[in-house]
Amino acid sequence: MSPVPRSVAVAATDGMLHFELALAYEVFGSAPAALPGPWYDVEVCGSRAVRAGRFLVEPDRGLDGLADAATVIVPALVDVDQDPPADLVEAVRTAHESGARVVSLCTGAFVLAAAGLLDGLRATTHWAHTDELAARYPDVTVDPDVLYVDNGSVLTSAGKAAAMDLCLHLVRRDHGSAVANVVARRLVVPPHRAGGQAQFVTTPVPAQDDHPLGDLLPWVMRRLDQPLTVEDLARRANMSSRHLARHFRSVTGTTPLQWLQAQRVRRAQELLETTDDSVDTIASAAGMGTATTLRRHFHRTLGVPPDAYRRTFRS
Repeated sequence: MSPVPRSVAVAATDGMLHFELALAYEVFGSAPAALPGPWYDVEVCGSRAVRAGRFLVEPDRGLDGLADAATVIVPALVDVDQDPPADLVEAVRTAHESGARVVSLCTGAFVLAAAGLLDGLRATTHWAHTDELAARYPDVTVDPDVLYVDNGSVLTSAGKAAAMDLCLHLVRRDHGSAVANVVARRLVVPPHRAGGQAQFVTTPVPAQDDHPLGDLLPWVMRRLDQPLTVEDLARRANMSSRHLARHFRSVTGTTPLQWLQAQRVRRAQELLETTDDSVDTIASAAGMGTATTLRRHFHRTLGVPPDAYRRTFRS
C-alpha cells in the first residue's frame, strides 16, 4: 500500500467544460476538517489562460507541470468530434510515462485514448459518447454501463455526476471510507452510488417516494447484520424474486445480491477503520457470518485482506 499521492494536477485547455474542472478542484483542493493526515496539493496546469464554458481560467503552471504530479485529472471536452489538443495529449502521455496516475472525467477519456493510455483496457465515458469512443479507438474496451472504471494507474468516469463518483473513489482509495464519507457529507452527495449509468440513459431514477424500493433499501441497510437473502428482500417488498430483480436493475443498475454484498463489504470497511473489533466480530456485524467469508469477499472486492486494509486506513 503506497503513500497518499499528494500532488494533483488538473489539466486545463480551451474547450473544456467548467463543471468537471471545478468539481475536481473542489474535491481535491479543499481538505476536510479534522483530517488525520496530509491532504492533496492541487495545481491547474495549462499552456495559457483558457476558456472553460463562460469562465476564463488562469493556470498555475504550464502543461509540463503534469509530469511532476502524482495524479493528473483530465476534465471533459466540449467537442469530441475534434481531435484533442496535441499538446495536451502529449503532456498526459508524458505524465503517465513519468509514473502519474491519470484520471479522465466524462469526455476527457478521448484525451487518454488519443494518448494510447486506454489501449487494451476497459474504459468508460458519458453514455452519449461511448459509441464514438469505441468506433474511434477500437483497441479500447468501452463499457457504457458503469459510472467509472479503475485500472490502477488509469481511471475513467462516465458523465457529469459520475465524475464526482470517481473523485470520491480516489479519496476512498487514498484515505479510506471514513474520510471519503466526510468529504461526501461536506459536498452533500452520497459517498457511493450503486449501479451504473445505464439507469440514466433512457429513464431517470424515479423519486424515492414513487419507486418500489424506496422503503426497502433503508430497511436493508438497518439490518445488514442479519442473514438476509434475496427471498427475504422480495417478501419485504411484497413481490416475487424475479420482479424484485427487474426493479433492482432499473433503479440501481445491479442485482439484489450484488447490491447487498457491496453494502456488507462497505460496512466492514467502515468498522475496520473506526473500531478495534476483531475480524470475527466485524464479519458478524456486516452479515458475513464468519471471518473466512468476510476475508474472501473483502479480498475479491478490494484486492486486499481486511487486516491489511485496517493497517492502512485505521483512523
